[in-house]
Amino acid sequence: MFGANIGIDLGTASVLVHVRGQGIVLNEPSVVAIDKQSGTLLKVGEEARRMIGRTPNAIEAIRPLREGVISNYEITEKMLKYFITKCIGKRSIIKPSIAVCVPSAVTEVEKRSVENATRAAGARKVLIIEEPIAAAIGAGIDISRAQGSMVVDIGGGTTDVAVISLGGSVVSESLKVAGDNFDDDIIKYMRKEHGLLIGERTAEELKINVGTAYKRTASVNMDIRGRNLITGLPMTLNVTSEEMYEALKDSVNEIIETIHSVLERTPPELAADIADRGIVMTGGGGLLYGLDKLIKEKIGINTVIADDAISCVAKGTGKYIEYASSPVFRKRKVV
Repeated sequence: MFGANIGIDLGTASVLVHVRGQGIVLNEPSVVAIDKQSGTLLKVGEEARRMIGRTPNAIEAIRPLREGVISNYEITEKMLKYFITKCIGKRSIIKPSIAVCVPSAVTEVEKRSVENATRAAGARKVLIIEEPIAAAIGAGIDISRAQGSMVVDIGGGTTDVAVISLGGSVVSESLKVAGDNFDDDIIKYMRKEHGLLIGERTAEELKINVGTAYKRTASVNMDIRGRNLITGLPMTLNVTSEEMYEALKDSVNEIIETIHSVLERTPPELAADIADRGIVMTGGGGLLYGLDKLIKEKIGINTVIADDAISCVAKGTGKYIEYASSPVFRKRKVV
């Protein structure tokens, strides 16, 4: 049996690592700071994230994953090696077996790229898992049953919507609109409506603190700082949740349309199961205020946010091996 002992949620925004018997041992941003001239890694994870928008010309803070797939293979390999070593230590004699999750719509070439990068980072064996499957397991859903379950996993780079039964995805769709797009929407809105230029970190803080997908009964607000595009000087602005609703509504509607599209293609028996059991949301993007309420209102099916939604994919990736010996999973390919 495939003896994976590490599960990695290789996300666009964050990398989470689950070690069997220990749980989540690492949760760091998918950011690397490098020396442009030599290509040397300077900082990885949270320390590198703090450098975004604040580096001199000789240093670059980059995200080596975009929209759920590897955009910079060499840097991704180095980042993975750093995180794996951080989790198991440099003195580990036996190379670990690693399960890694990917969006449901990635190509075979993209899967192979993830596999090769993980092997090069020090893995003995690699198992590639679709994110919705891992998310469902991490959310506590028994995916081996002949019963339909719908999972909406909203990460940093992709939103994966899947109907799962008997251990596999019956209908699925991957949308390249997720948490990072919410940040981009906020940056564009502030530029267009207020002539204010803000960075990624400020946009993320706005999304977390006052962002909303559903109109709030009581308005909330937050002061932010940026650069006035007319004067070129620093500027402070108070931003309300009503403005964030306007900024985010187009991306939110795209996610709801994708859920509707998947349900339209779902076999009637499984659709009936979902109507009874509801929709489960996972991923950091699913924590956007009111998104679960809006989905319930627009789709007409009860929608709940999984416990510890951010860690669901990583937990499910780590636990996936427990299902490998069951009849449903026995024929799955192990690479």
